[in-house]
Amino acid sequence: MADPQALLVMARATYQQQFGQAELERLGSLVELGEPPWCEGFDGVNPGRLAEVEVLITSWGCPAITVEILDRAPRLRAVLHSAGSVRDLVAPQAYERGITVVSGADANAIPVAEFTLAAIVLAGKRAIPLAAANRTAPMPWGAVTAAEVSNLGRTLGLVGFSRIGRRTLELVREVLEPARVLVADPYANADAVAAAGGELVPLEQLLRAGEIVSLHAPLTEATRGMIGAAELALLPDGATLINTARGGLVDHDALLAECTSGRLDAILDVTEPEPLPAGHPLLALPNVMITPHLAGSLGSETQRLARHTLDALEDLRAGRPVRGAVALAEIGVSA
Repeated sequence: MADPQALLVMARATYQQQFGQAELERLGSLVELGEPPWCEGFDGVNPGRLAEVEVLITSWGCPAITVEILDRAPRLRAVLHSAGSVRDLVAPQAYERGITVVSGADANAIPVAEFTLAAIVLAGKRAIPLAAANRTAPMPWGAVTAAEVSNLGRTLGLVGFSRIGRRTLELVREVLEPARVLVADPYANADAVAAAGGELVPLEQLLRAGEIVSLHAPLTEATRGMIGAAELALLPDGATLINTARGGLVDHDALLAECTSGRLDAILDVTEPEPLPAGHPLLALPNVMITPHLAGSLGSETQRLARHTLDALEDLRAGRPVRGAVALAEIGVSA
């Protein structure tokens, strides 16, 4: 695939952040960039420009690539998404037409797993409720002696062996010394989980044992509200629920009841709705930390996504297997 015609489609701020001078120079060595090289949507693109495009490079802010857009781009051979999920971005007909669809989810998994590891460490030390208590009644060194304030010998639970779940497991095994890392995922392979250092178990078993439980499942009709009152009730007293996946996985009313009682703690990077309305009671609880969707790629981390996209473009040009390529069958069970 020599010097294909390419067009970048994404929000202006995303384009400026991800594609600096170095990235644009590398891109220019791999493709032909016509006029305009970049746009925020398809409506204003000259029909002739879109008709010649062979590669679309997309990211946050790109509108859905519908059948109509596909029809307007008959030479299109690849959609390279310099961000995470492509579930709602690309019409299924693209796969049926043999168009290569690439996601940057592997690259985006890195900062999410790093954030999750940090959340696990804070949960193990019960840093969130203790920091809140320390604001009103400062504690001297040595005042906290409870045995459960520790990251050694914990039983961790990962719900979902996705890219992020797998990477989180690998980081946990590199940095911490948990007693066990349990994984619940109906699509996971037990041998693959074991090779990464985990143990594949049913969700109920994971919840009953997990002192720290982190969610990494995709949000689908089947998983919406999967962690409700009954599931939260299975968690042991003092457990922490971490969610860096999607807010819709959790029944927030049920979580509010458990955290208000003090039985459970929570670290939430995602909520439903997102953000929570001002004054929501979860925001005021001393044992709950809610961050504004920080875990995914932000700032300079987004340049990693651009590099991943350019690497995939090199694979495409060279006729190699394309890293990050997504099959239609994966869409229903991946984030």
